[in-house]
Amino acid sequence: MTVLTIADHRRGDLRDVSFELLTAGRELADAVGTDLHAAVISGNVEEFADDLNREGVDQIHTVEYGEEFNHDVYAQAVTALTEDLGAEFLLVPNSVNGLDYAPAVATRLGRSYASDAVGLDYDGTLEVTREMYGSKVETTVEVTEGPFVASVRSGEWPAAEGVGDADVSAFDFDVDEDAVGSTVKGFEEVGGGDVDISEANFLVSIGRGIEEEENLELVEALVEATGATLSSSRPIVDNGWLPKNRQVGQSGKQVTPDVYLAIGISGAVQHVAGMKGADTIIAVNTDPNAPIFDIADYGVVGDLFDVVPALIEEFGGEPPSV
Repeated sequence: MTVLTIADHRRGDLRDVSFELLTAGRELADAVGTDLHAAVISGNVEEFADDLNREGVDQIHTVEYGEEFNHDVYAQAVTALTEDLGAEFLLVPNSVNGLDYAPAVATRLGRSYASDAVGLDYDGTLEVTREMYGSKVETTVEVTEGPFVASVRSGEWPAAEGVGDADVSAFDFDVDEDAVGSTVKGFEEVGGGDVDISEANFLVSIGRGIEEEENLELVEALVEATGATLSSSRPIVDNGWLPKNRQVGQSGKQVTPDVYLAIGISGAVQHVAGMKGADTIIAVNTDPNAPIFDIADYGVVGDLFDVVPALIEEFGGEPPSV
């Protein structure tokens, strides 16, 4: 009844979901009464293993092969390791990479597969909570026949912390080289990718409440005064006012900053899905019934054209004329 999680990495860095998977996996392992194993494939596996050695992890397995993601390598390695461990539960990230190889692994192993999990529970059967209809409805899928494969949405579990004492070992298996196709050669960011909002500690995010493109100057002054990073909801990107790489939400990026300041954002479920993992959420909106206030730690019911200039002055900046 072992639980096995597969780490996600890119450009030499483990992605946040790798550590969130450890938390999800530990909770599931505790419910089942078993051990938690983690695996990392390709890249600097020794360094990655050190990072993954968090509290609650019992064993870490490394597979050395290349630097970046390759579908065929991952499909082979994950299948072989899952079989070798007899892992009853396999948890992978619901990321571009995870969604690439998870169905192939489930098919090879003849397993049930549930994608995009935002909650997991086990009481003889695996209960997977998923969101449907643009995240407007939560549903629970009961998977009665194991073993199980599930992909886990990022931002739904806190990252595992602390320093663990897991055993680390290399997993060796015979790679079918004839079945290995092309691998990732490089990356190209979407829309002026000089900023990765998913790595920011403080995000100032703007929505429809800004009304017109020229009013972005006001928010940019706040960003400069506070040292924050600018992001937005989808309508701002759809209008062409900011590039795609600034979009937070289900169709944009999922972010987990220390502080998320939402200005003029109503709080549609698609947007909330991308930022509800922030440590502290502050909302500014004229509508006291805006859904964003349901998840905000602090809220200001007021006109952003009054609130933002006051914040800029509070942080020693000079508000522009709008």
